[in-house]
Amino acid sequence: MNQNIGLIMDFYEMTMANGYFSDGDVDRNQRVVFDVFYRKNPDQGGFAIFAGLSQIIDYIKNLHFEAEDIAYLRGLKLFGEEFLQYLAEFRFRGDLYAFPEGTVIYPYEPVITVVAPLIDAQLIETELLLQVNHQSLIATKAQRIVRAAEGRGVSDFGARRAHNNDSAVYGARACYIGGVNSTATVLAGKMFGIPVSGTMAHSFIMYYKDEYTAFKKYAETYPDAAVFLVDTYDVLNSGVPNAIRVQKEILTPMGKRVKGVRLDSGDLAYLSKKVRKMLDAAGMEDCKIIVSNSLDEYTIQSLLTRQEAKIDSFGVGERMITAKSEPVFGAVYKIAAVEENGRFEPRIKVSENVEKITNPGLKQVYRIYDEAGKAVADLLATAEQQVDCSEKFRYVDTKKPWKNRFFENCKAKPLQVQIFREGELVYEEPDINDIRDFVKHQLENEIWEEELRFENPHEHYVDMTPELYEMKMNLLYQSRDFGEKQ
Repeated sequence: MNQNIGLIMDFYEMTMANGYFSDGDVDRNQRVVFDVFYRKNPDQGGFAIFAGLSQIIDYIKNLHFEAEDIAYLRGLKLFGEEFLQYLAEFRFRGDLYAFPEGTVIYPYEPVITVVAPLIDAQLIETELLLQVNHQSLIATKAQRIVRAAEGRGVSDFGARRAHNNDSAVYGARACYIGGVNSTATVLAGKMFGIPVSGTMAHSFIMYYKDEYTAFKKYAETYPDAAVFLVDTYDVLNSGVPNAIRVQKEILTPMGKRVKGVRLDSGDLAYLSKKVRKMLDAAGMEDCKIIVSNSLDEYTIQSLLTRQEAKIDSFGVGERMITAKSEPVFGAVYKIAAVEENGRFEPRIKVSENVEKITNPGLKQVYRIYDEAGKAVADLLATAEQQVDCSEKFRYVDTKKPWKNRFFENCKAKPLQVQIFREGELVYEEPDINDIRDFVKHQLENEIWEEELRFENPHEHYVDMTPELYEMKMNLLYQSRDFGEKQ
C-alpha cells in the first residue's frame, strides 16, 4: 500500500519518452490528446460499468520517480543523464477528463481523455489502462450477477481465488460498485468502508468432535450472527437437523435466532427446497438460506427462474472476482490529436480491422435523453460544437451513414468532467456508496430494459455529429492517399 508505483508501465513508454526527450525537433511542452476507450462489452452484454477512477486519481496525484527508480533506469544503460534528471523532477502537468465513476459506458466512446504534454501523456498509459480494465471488468460482471439475483443479497467471496492481493482488494471495491452487498475481504472493508460478512469454514466444523458441538460453540460465540455451514457431512440428515437443534437448545433460551444456513455443494436447487421445508416445519421461517459454490449470473438465473430454488442470498467467488467467463476488458489508449499553432490537429489510426480504426480529434461525449428521461443514444461531437437536441439536431448513425437522422425534443448531457487541470486535482471525489447508488439509479431509471438482457441485448447507439463524421472520413481518405504514395 505504501509502495511507489511510478514504474508500473510498459517499457516502451519509457523508451518513447526518452526518444521524444532526445529529439531536438520535438517540443517537450507540446500538448497531445489521448483517449481511453474499449471496443466490446464483456459477455456480449449491452453495456459496461466504468470503475477505477479513484485509483487513477491517487496515481496521478502521487506520480514520481524515486532515487532507486532512477538508479535502476540508469543501470539499463539506455538513458542519458539529462533524461534521468528530468524524470527525477517529474510531475504530471496535464489535464484529464473522465466520465464520473460508476457511469454506464459503451464501446468506442472516450471514457477518459488526457490533454497533456507529450511525455506526460505517454508515461501514464499503463496505469490508466490497468485500473480501467480491471475494475470496469469486475464491476460489470458483479452488476450482471446482482441483476440475476433479482433483489436477493450477493456477497463477494472471491479473495482466495483472485489473482493477487490487489485483485482481491480492488476487485472487492469494483464488486461493491457493481451492486454487491458485502465482501469477505477484510482489507477492502477497512480501506473502502464496504460492509464485511462471513461465517465459518468446513475446517471449523471438522475440528470439533461432531457437527453439533461446532454449531453450538459458534452460536455461543456469535449469538446475534449465527449462520451455519450445513454441508460438511450430510445436509439433510445432519447439517440442518443440527442447526435446528442448536436453535432449540442454545439460542431460543437466549432469546436469539439462527440467522441462516449455508449450502456450499450439491444440487443447490433441490437442497434449498428441502432445507426450506425442514426449517419452516421447525418454526424457523425467518432463517435465511445462503448458497455458494462456483456461481455466476447464468447459474443464479437458472436456480431462481427455472428451478424455483428457495434461496435468499448468494456468496459469489471465483467467477465474479476473476470475471471467469470473459476475463479481459480490452480498453486501449490511443492518440487522437496533436496541438499545432494553438489548435488540436486530429490524428487517426487506420487498420485492416475496421474495429481498430480510431475516432479522431479532441471530442465531447453526450448522453441523449428522451422526454421520459431514458437514454436513447450517446453522441460523439467535436470539442468546439454546441449540442442542443431540444430542437431538430442532425446526427450520423455510423453504421448507416446514408440515412438522415435527427434528435428532437431531447436533452443532451455532457458525460466527461474535468478531473485534473495543469496537474492539479479539481474534482471532488464521491463516496463509494454514492458511486454504487449512481450505478443503480442509471440502470433503474435511464437505461432501456432491452439493454439489460443477458442474451441478445439491444445495442445502444453511439452516434456522431456530421462534423466529426466528416473529419473522420476525410482523414481516412488522406491516409489512403498517403499509403498509395508509399
